[in-house]
Amino acid sequence: MYTPAVHDEITGYAEYVDQQLESLRASAHGLTEEQARLTPTRSALSIGGIIKHTSYVIAAPDDKEARVEEGGEITEDAYAAFMDTFALRADETLAETIATFDRRRVAVVEWIRSSDPSAEQTVPPAPWYGLMDSSQAAMRYSFGHFIEELARHAGHADIIRDQIDGATSLELVLADTGRPATPFAQPWSPKEPATA
Repeated sequence: MYTPAVHDEITGYAEYVDQQLESLRASAHGLTEEQARLTPTRSALSIGGIIKHTSYVIAAPDDKEARVEEGGEITEDAYAAFMDTFALRADETLAETIATFDRRRVAVVEWIRSSDPSAEQTVPPAPWYGLMDSSQAAMRYSFGHFIEELARHAGHADIIRDQIDGATSLELVLADTGRPATPFAQPWSPKEPATA
């Protein structure tokens, strides 16, 4: 949880990225394998799928099978690898997916902390936005974009989890991180089923 502080720019980026990743991870707290695969909204995404996809998004470029070439070209294999990031396969478990997510979370936050936000980088093509060629951008662009994307995924996970069992992000974060109750929320715990 990123609380008010006087930080430099790069620390702010790292903390906001980590806050979104903390919320995403907590969205799976207490779920069974079956619940992690539920798609209770009109979206095809599940909590497990969002965590798996986010883990892909924050992975180092060398860890990604799906790459876009200059001109916006993406091979069938790369497209299939990318589309595979949106759902847990039968041979994948939530625990394994979270373990990969946790490793990548530490790595991406450390990478941000060690970066110069003014340094230039080459951003790969993004044909889904109509950007068919690489572009030059400052690192702060990527950090802001990470926050944008991760906040979108965390919000989506909040909605899915609410539909599964009514759990809210704050109570899940408190439970997942072992933090105490606040005047506004208790750490999440499973509700007893109603009796007749």
